[in-house]
Amino acid sequence: MKNRLKVLRAERDWSQQELADRLGVSRQTINSIERQKYDPSLPLAFKFAAVFSSQIEDIFEAEVGDT
Repeated sequence: MKNRLKVLRAERDWSQQELADRLGVSRQTINSIERQKYDPSLPLAFKFAAVFSSQIEDIFEAEVGDT
């Protein structure tokens, strides 16, 4: 799943740790999601949307063939 997390973080000048703290997850989780090694759960995706005041679809995009 593609995502815009790194860009959204950079716009706010947040480190991975700062974002992780806001979401209640580890920095490693943020790193794995940004590198597209891990897809967030739906509840976590909603937390990302709330933190960035965005829609989930504005942050995450399924790649063709993802189900």
